[in-house]
Parts: sequence; C-alpha cells; structure tokens
Amino acid sequence: MNDVKIIEIKKSIFEDNDKDANNLREELKRRGVFLLNLMSSPGSGKTTTLIQTINLLKDRLRVAVMEADIDSDVDAKKIKAATGIESVQLHTGGMCHLDAEMTRQGLESLPLDKLDLAILENVGNLVCPAEFDTGSCRNVMILSVPEGHDKPLKYPLMFSICDLVLINKIDVAPYFDFDIEECKKNILLRNPDARVILICAKTGEGIPEFVDYLIAEVNNWKAQ
Repeated sequence: MNDVKIIEIKKSIFEDNDKDANNLREELKRRGVFLLNLMSSPGSGKTTTLIQTINLLKDRLRVAVMEADIDSDVDAKKIKAATGIESVQLHTGGMCHLDAEMTRQGLESLPLDKLDLAILENVGNLVCPAEFDTGSCRNVMILSVPEGHDKPLKYPLMFSICDLVLINKIDVAPYFDFDIEECKKNILLRNPDARVILICAKTGEGIPEFVDYLIAEVNNWKAQ
C-alpha cells in the first residue's frame, strides 16, 4: 500500500498564526501602541468593566476599543455612548475567537498614530480565545463570582496564558459558594506568575488598581 501524506492542519494553523502575532506585536512596538486582549465567559462583566476602566483612564492614556462578537453591535455602541472613545465592532462570521490576522484588520480601522492603548474585547468563551495568539502585549481575563472558584481547574489553558485575572462581582460573593482564596490558589496552580485583582465592575471597587496596572504596562512597553 502506498504511503499516505498526513497534514497536521491544526498545528499548521497555530504556527502560521503565531508568526502573524509576533509580526503584529513588532509593528505595534514600532508605533508605540499597547494591545490588551480581554477575555471571559459571556455575562462575566467585560463591557461594564471596560466602561468603568476607560472612564478613569481616558484622561491619562489615549484609548480605543475593538468589540468582537459573532453578531450585533450592542457592545461597541454601549462603550462609545458611555465613554465617548473610539469603538469599533468586529464580526467574526460565526467563529468563536479572534486570531492575529482578524485583530490586525480591526486595528486598521483605528487611528493607531493617535493611540497609546488599544483594547480587544474578545469573543465570550473560555476555550477558543485561549488557543489563538492575537498579537497582544498582555492577556487579561475576567472570572465572575457566579461562575465558581473551580474554573481555573476546568479551563487550564485560559488561565495559563493570562498575565492578570480580574475576579469580578465580589459584591455577591457572600451569596455564592465562592472561595476567593481557593480561587487564587487554583489560578496560581495554572500560572504562578499571574496577578489577581478583585473588582466589582458595578460599584467600581478595585477598578483603580486595574487602571494603575494598565498605565504601568503601557509605559513599560513604550520605554523598552
């Protein structure tokens, strides 16, 4: 029997995307733009967190947002109405994630020469977005209290690639079986270098600490 050629499609896709992501990072570095990739499950509070954060940040850094969804422009409109900053909607055509090339297309619609920080609000789920490097400078994810403190154990890749985890909705922690210290332990099990900040996007608790983190990261990126 003749040998059959086997093509590792998934491996090839990831390798090509990694090259695109590295090229995008180098380009952003030359232009002095910091790209943040924000991920989470649907309903965890990404958009509300962004609104609170941007309103504290926009007088200190020049910011724009890319909202990624399978369909609709609800989040982009909400961000623009609540913050006044540039906000564009990216439709993924049914795909559950963004890769580096999709991210590049979104960035091309922003005035990069007038930005310090571009924020990508990725598609809401804990699986697909973790598999694709978007070309971001830092990965941040939001875990909300109602989701449970065991999520780092169930979705290891997502937590292993994140530089920072925001634990949101801490105001309702007393009403859920959510152990904050156990959650931190589970996060550090997946990623010993991860930083954890407790927030409540609804009240703004913890958001100033996140803002300080972003300013420091952007300044460091520009200074390197």
